[in-house]
Amino acid sequence: MNATRLKVSIRAGAFMCASALFLLCQPHAALPQAPFYQGKTITVIAGQEPGGLGDLRLKSILPYLKKHIPGQPSIVVEYMPGGGGRKAANYIYRTARPDGLTLGYPPGGFIRAAVLNEPGVDYELDKLSFFGVAESEDHYVFLTRRDSNLGTLDHLRASSGIRIGAQSVGHVIHTLARLFAYILRLKEPNFITGYSGPEMDQALLRGELDARVNVVPSLLRRNPEWIEKKLVDFHVVLQIPKGSTHPRFAHLPELESFATTDKERRLLEIYRSFSIAGATFITPPRTPPERIRSLRDAITGAYKDPEFFKDYKKITGETPSPLMPDEFDEILKKLPRHPQDADLFKKVAGAGPLPPH
Repeated sequence: MNATRLKVSIRAGAFMCASALFLLCQPHAALPQAPFYQGKTITVIAGQEPGGLGDLRLKSILPYLKKHIPGQPSIVVEYMPGGGGRKAANYIYRTARPDGLTLGYPPGGFIRAAVLNEPGVDYELDKLSFFGVAESEDHYVFLTRRDSNLGTLDHLRASSGIRIGAQSVGHVIHTLARLFAYILRLKEPNFITGYSGPEMDQALLRGELDARVNVVPSLLRRNPEWIEKKLVDFHVVLQIPKGSTHPRFAHLPELESFATTDKERRLLEIYRSFSIAGATFITPPRTPPERIRSLRDAITGAYKDPEFFKDYKKITGETPSPLMPDEFDEILKKLPRHPQDADLFKKVAGAGPLPPH
């Protein structure tokens, strides 16, 4: 009897040992794992200057991106402005490690630059992954300092050499400044670059600039006294998408109403398409597909989070109008690429003299 019990005990012990050995020898994926991002840090390379609206948009997204990434990693921001987003995009494409721990967040001008084969583009859009946008609607106004005596459209269009501020060639505000000037047929406008958004505001008030283009939410958040104290005059608004009016500036004429030719109207159509494909997160080529899926799922979760909508509006002054990653991919496929239209757009958006009409 004791011998029988001993045999059973030995067999049971052998079975348990074999079972434990079997489990230990299984592939690592078969064992419970912490999420990849747990305890790690994601670095976001921002192609904007700190303090502007683009920076506020980014900062309003990041807490919700972290919330929806399994493992909730730390997220830090490094600023790399320049070339309308090309500098940051080049870094992501050429230098950043494809491990899912470095994301780019260049302004939307980097997409336009690639589609139009502009100089300074060392990246291929087809080899980057994109993650949608938080804001697909925008309104931009052209304004002048009240004491510059440019208070009416007639005075504005009759004056020569108006000094218009911008950040850098290729920046959204620079492109728009030239687009407004071209469609309004301003006489020999002088585009002065090298400012951040807040610096441009101060330069305007000091009299170093006569005019600038401003995105409406930034204007209402940062400079409400310009309206309350009537320090500036507003002339024209650009609606993105067309027909999307802003209640504070619904009285202004829309820029397209000054377009007199089909090529000018197509020019605005191209800009609106590029603008809808705005600032987005990107990852380097060869980033593992499972990390891209995790990040795309996280950004989708962030953009659908009800608390995100509340905080985004509180921080930026805008109501978000997100495009999910799959929707953004479809927008990219539809960007216009007609050679003649693209050539005109490049001349208007560039650094040389505005093209003749």
